[in-house]
Amino acid sequence: MAGCRVSLCCCCRWCCCCGERETRTPEELTILGETQEEEDEILPRKDYESLDYDRCINDPYLEVLETMDNKKGRRYEAVKWMVVFAIGVCTGLVGLFVDFFVRLFTQLKFGVVQTSVEECSQKGCLALSLLELLGFNLTFVFLASILVLIEPVAAGSGIPEIKCYLNGVKVPGIVRLRTLLCKVFGVLFSVAGGLFVGKEGPMIHSGAVVGAGLPQFQSISLRKIQFNFPYFRSDRDKRDFVSAGAAAGVAAAFGAPIGGTLFSLEEGSSFWNQGLTWKVLFCSMSATFTLNFFRSGIQFGSWGSFQLPGLLNFGEFKCSDSDKKCHLWTAMDLGFFVVMGVIGGLLGATFNCLNKRLAKYRMRNVHPKPKLVRVLESLLVSVVTTVVVFMASMVLGECRQMSASSQISNDSFQLQVTSEDVNSSIKTFFCPNETYNDMATLFFNPQESAILQLFHQDSTFSAVTLALFFALYFLLACWTYGISVPSGLFVPSLLCGAAFGRLVANVLKSYIGLGHIYSGTFALIGAAAFLGGVVRMTISLTVILIESTNEITYGLPIMITLMVAKWTGDFFNKGIYDIHVGLRGVPLLEWETEVEMDKLRASDIMEPNLTYVYPHTRIQSLVSILRTTVHHAFPVVTENRGNEKEFMKGNQLISNNIKFKKSSILTRAGEQRRRSQSMKSYPSSELRNVCDEHLPSEEPAEKEDLLQQMLERRYTPYPNLYPDQSPSEDWTMEERFRPLTFHGLILRSQLVTLLVRGVCYSESQSSASQPRLSYAEMAEDYPRYPDIHDLDLTLLNPRMIVDVTPYMNPSPFTVSPNTHVSQVFNLFRTMGLRHLPVVNAVGEIVGIITRHNLTYECLQARLRQHYQTV
Repeated sequence: MAGCRVSLCCCCRWCCCCGERETRTPEELTILGETQEEEDEILPRKDYESLDYDRCINDPYLEVLETMDNKKGRRYEAVKWMVVFAIGVCTGLVGLFVDFFVRLFTQLKFGVVQTSVEECSQKGCLALSLLELLGFNLTFVFLASILVLIEPVAAGSGIPEIKCYLNGVKVPGIVRLRTLLCKVFGVLFSVAGGLFVGKEGPMIHSGAVVGAGLPQFQSISLRKIQFNFPYFRSDRDKRDFVSAGAAAGVAAAFGAPIGGTLFSLEEGSSFWNQGLTWKVLFCSMSATFTLNFFRSGIQFGSWGSFQLPGLLNFGEFKCSDSDKKCHLWTAMDLGFFVVMGVIGGLLGATFNCLNKRLAKYRMRNVHPKPKLVRVLESLLVSVVTTVVVFMASMVLGECRQMSASSQISNDSFQLQVTSEDVNSSIKTFFCPNETYNDMATLFFNPQESAILQLFHQDSTFSAVTLALFFALYFLLACWTYGISVPSGLFVPSLLCGAAFGRLVANVLKSYIGLGHIYSGTFALIGAAAFLGGVVRMTISLTVILIESTNEITYGLPIMITLMVAKWTGDFFNKGIYDIHVGLRGVPLLEWETEVEMDKLRASDIMEPNLTYVYPHTRIQSLVSILRTTVHHAFPVVTENRGNEKEFMKGNQLISNNIKFKKSSILTRAGEQRRRSQSMKSYPSSELRNVCDEHLPSEEPAEKEDLLQQMLERRYTPYPNLYPDQSPSEDWTMEERFRPLTFHGLILRSQLVTLLVRGVCYSESQSSASQPRLSYAEMAEDYPRYPDIHDLDLTLLNPRMIVDVTPYMNPSPFTVSPNTHVSQVFNLFRTMGLRHLPVVNAVGEIVGIITRHNLTYECLQARLRQHYQTV
């Protein structure tokens, strides 16, 4: 065990899995997460936008509430239930479509190749059979890679991206219709192309896309199709439906509606309630029974009989009636299961380390090159996989005697679960009569059939064959996951782990003499151990495997194995999905913070440099703010002159319990000034001439002179109610950090909507003359609001004034500067917030907290700064 740990730690340090994290400050986090050295960790990117689960209780929303009554509320709830049902049905139909064509293409390919192999085994033309297999696989993989070039987000399983979305991060393009089409058709070709990938992972992504798009009744890919459907026009509703769609995808893939519900809960959804649980479970049930109904009818012709609950079925585990000593598992076997869990965790950690290194290599050497290089890499993987499969079956396979119940049928590729059907998929490649090729039986079948072979095959596989199959499959699956094709990891991990478990059973039977053990149980536990070591899921994966086996007695051994595998793997690195989330630089929030983080307060992690707006602001100032910053929300404030004298004392600037050292103030002010000046550009020369009336003053050469200037200007009049310049430009330190009374938050999308729709009034008029927008008008462009850079500035009068108070959120969640980080984190994550203002005891805003301030890397950097100042 110690040797394994040392070897794995070496691998992990090489792959940046066990190495210490970089000691960078949050100000040094790069936007693109690029690294300078190979050992550097990729830090969270700052260009990811968060979803907003909190309701904006502004005037348009209050007008909607005034018109609501119990009857309308019940109608809204009924519509939501109908939409959830539709999501489940559509997800089930997507799974049916994928399964039908994968089986069709696989039957076509294996039928042609199998006939060719049987003929060429006698004629000596096996090279022709290999070329035929290469032709099929390369064609399918090429089509899958082309689809990923059309929509790059369709690559991989999609589970890391959906996990991020459920966690509250908006990943661009992840739930678009074009992504769904490329994902569905791409996974058809990648699975049929013989790559070691599965279709179950992409099903989860496909279900999430259906959940996001169906309630909107519109798509950017089909702009001409528009429905007047006024419901569910918010991130809050959309994220609930994505949770339901992802759960429906799991349910359709494994026939596990309860496991799908737990998956959606365990793998990301930060906000959950009882009503959402019922809807998600109902959606999962709808997907399961839709797929079951159609698959049973198409394959067996008995419409209305539910015999095939999911795309992947493990079959029935039972001992032979003639073997009275056989038991599925006994209490003594639990010790072996624990050991298998440890080994599965070690194998999973090794798999994740190798795959992380491959992913980093692709990021540095493949992705920056022309897109054709990604296609060539996929074709290279396909060629190597095909050659290895063919040569291993021909050279490494053993010819073993068939059992009496085995029935050879060369044209059977059905994924049925009876013993006769399992035996019917045995392959006799390169073997004499009455014998079968054990290696070809595993390689020249669909992966689901190979799993059933390992679970239920009456005949045995040799230990050498199982060891070679495991090693080859392990390496090729690790290489394949991450190339530019839609690919899942569940089925490859299950198959690899099943071979490992069957190998353990063979060793125990042949060399230790434990003849009572049931090989299928050890294959199942091995599959659970390896899959748990790779993905590190516990609750949902336990229930998924129990539902897939339809055997509740397996609950305890599966749970123990998964827990041990997770604990062992977590000692070395994270799960594969978390690793790929980190490689993308997504600011994912964990379930809770570490204990030592409570040494920090909200004032330690907040962003004190605020870009804010006044309740009444000129258009030129709003445009300047929106074009020179990338913030997605702005505090609405007024100046607090009452605390002006308390603002500066001695060697510190004090604002109600929040103390900023002079050096920090000067550094932040200088950085903000340089950033403002470097970003000061406008496409419209007319607006630039108006906005640049006030030229920036020269920055003092010495910090002390700047501080003295600020002290002398303590009583200079503040800018008026309608500022002619952005608060982020050319202001002194006093102007930047003056006491500001907080009134609410307004989003960038809301400000742009107000500008596009001409909501403003002139200085000679009252704000009451400003046009009013309804809630439907404010949400009409959801989820793709217009961009400020696409706005025709010539149509705007820069001297007009916008009253933002009717459209801001006057009552967002806020925290005190002295709030502990654990409280801030729990509030932010559980309520699904996007911005969290820090407001002191007298109602002054002193900073703002976003998702990036709560990431593990940022909190670690702040904690190091805290230790240095203590």
